[in-house]
Amino acid sequence: MCGIVGYIGPRPCAGILVDGLRKLEYRGYDSAGLAVLDTRASVAGEPPRLDVVRAVGKLSRLDDALREHPLIGNVGIGHTRWATHGRPTEANAHPHLVGEVAVVHNGILENHVELRRELVAKGRKFASETDTEIAAHLIDIELANGASSLFEATRNALSRVRGAYAIAVVSRKEPDVVVVAKSFSPLVLGIGDGEMFAASDVPALLAHTRDIVFLEDGDIAELRRSGPKIQRLLVHGDGSPERFTVTPVVRTPRRVDWSPSQAEKLGYKHFMLKEIFEQPAAIENTLRGRVVLESSDVDGTEIGLGDDAVQRIRRVVLLACGTSHHAAIAGRNWIESLAKIPAQVELASEFRYRDAIVGEGDLVVAVSQSGETADTLAAVRDAKRQGAKILSIANVVGSAIPRASDAALYTHAGPEIGVASTKCFTAQLAALVLLSVWLGRRRGVLAPERAQRLLQGLVEVPSQMRAVLEQADACQRVARRQIYAPEARDCLFLGRGLSFPIALEGALKLKEISYVHAEGYAAGEMKHGPIALIDAQMPVVVVAPRDQHYEKIASNVQEVRARDGRVVAIVTAGDSSISAMAQDVIEIPEVDPELTPFLTVLPLQLLSYYAADLKGTDVDQPRNLAKTVTVE
Repeated sequence: MCGIVGYIGPRPCAGILVDGLRKLEYRGYDSAGLAVLDTRASVAGEPPRLDVVRAVGKLSRLDDALREHPLIGNVGIGHTRWATHGRPTEANAHPHLVGEVAVVHNGILENHVELRRELVAKGRKFASETDTEIAAHLIDIELANGASSLFEATRNALSRVRGAYAIAVVSRKEPDVVVVAKSFSPLVLGIGDGEMFAASDVPALLAHTRDIVFLEDGDIAELRRSGPKIQRLLVHGDGSPERFTVTPVVRTPRRVDWSPSQAEKLGYKHFMLKEIFEQPAAIENTLRGRVVLESSDVDGTEIGLGDDAVQRIRRVVLLACGTSHHAAIAGRNWIESLAKIPAQVELASEFRYRDAIVGEGDLVVAVSQSGETADTLAAVRDAKRQGAKILSIANVVGSAIPRASDAALYTHAGPEIGVASTKCFTAQLAALVLLSVWLGRRRGVLAPERAQRLLQGLVEVPSQMRAVLEQADACQRVARRQIYAPEARDCLFLGRGLSFPIALEGALKLKEISYVHAEGYAAGEMKHGPIALIDAQMPVVVVAPRDQHYEKIASNVQEVRARDGRVVAIVTAGDSSISAMAQDVIEIPEVDPELTPFLTVLPLQLLSYYAADLKGTDVDQPRNLAKTVTVE
């Protein structure tokens, strides 16, 4: 949630900062602002001005404010805020200016109540309801008390706070420096030619550099035009007079191979629609170099397990949230079917708060699009403390969850800007199939013939996905007729086996972007409650490819029709039985039953997209949602 950008260099920075914030809009926000140091005055021998402009609402409102009050300078910070402490108001928007210091911050300072009480008792006046302003006061106090630099003042102040933060600071007293730090909230640096950038996520930097430094938790960095100085801040909780220690560290830049154009719409109406159509390429990129058809196997070098370690796995625990949780459910099916290892799926937000038992012999697979999801990261750290082996599946190289893991199996979907995940979901499915085949072959339980058939089918999946996407116009017509219909205020999604997580994902997509109430169910559970909802106004989307569950799901469709439910069926080409009972049918090509999720999810994504577009909602930035949930 929220977005931070920072810049120091030779160029005027206001436009750079706003452009960076625009690249981070997908993270969700309700207000925005900039702080820029006007160093023209300091050239004349006077202290530089530190100007702040803020606005509530979309970045267009900030653009309007900047036209009225232009910010001139080449050092600055910017922020898009998602309200946590305090309402969405201009006073609560970042940056917060206190004395000589301006601060932007993502995360939550857990001891904000006691710190605010202490500061008020000392006579400090607060202009906002936010916890971030506390950090600005603490840094300002350190400077007033004689801290030798902004870096030292920020370091000292951060030793007093508890919680999650990514923070960027500028000061009139030191106009040639930006100080940044992170703990449990994402923050990356960009290395340019005589200039430095900071941002919450890589897309904000791609127009300027692809040399990225991924900061670790506890890192605090001083950014100058010549480069960064990074230290690791270790705060002691033992009440000792020396409340922290610092250690210089070197973080090697990584070359990110995403191009700036990958983060642009390229003629599509919305990023989400573009990303739906990018899924075949995302699968091809995720499979590239990993499928070895000649040996009916998978190159699992990245997985980081030797053959002996694979044999010792007694259980696989998949940790995820949201859409990634649905991918993990499909992954559980594949792991048990292909590798014959007991597997369970855990919501990371639940796992981290109970006394979950994992340890040696457990392979914990953390699935996260961003690699920064707070609950999943906390669950990974807990599992690792208990002795489990951790493998992460993520889309962002060098993000927090892969760094906290023993190994990472990266998807290669490219940047995903739409808040509602699409191409990262199917890329996660591809990674989970690869992992399952690799485990099965290592354990000797997956026959080469079956592995060959499955991998060949996986290689062919992108072309079959393209065939399904050619039915986009048909999906739009179905969305208008069934889901956009004024009487359709609820929608039910049903599936069995591998189609169950697809039903869950279809319902989630519809809720996320169209605000239509929808629920996904295992079809066998329909008679345990949901059947009571079905009437002539209820669209029921049934995921019914031709697989081992076909006859059972056909019976469920008959039960829906007997209660006048309106059936939209996703079926295999040539289907006659279920198609005859449905008002609308969308066909997918014949495919190995293990691979149907790659195809059946596409019509559900399109139905949700077109329903939302018809309703006129903000498809790419739906209300109340953020791309990456980095705070609880």
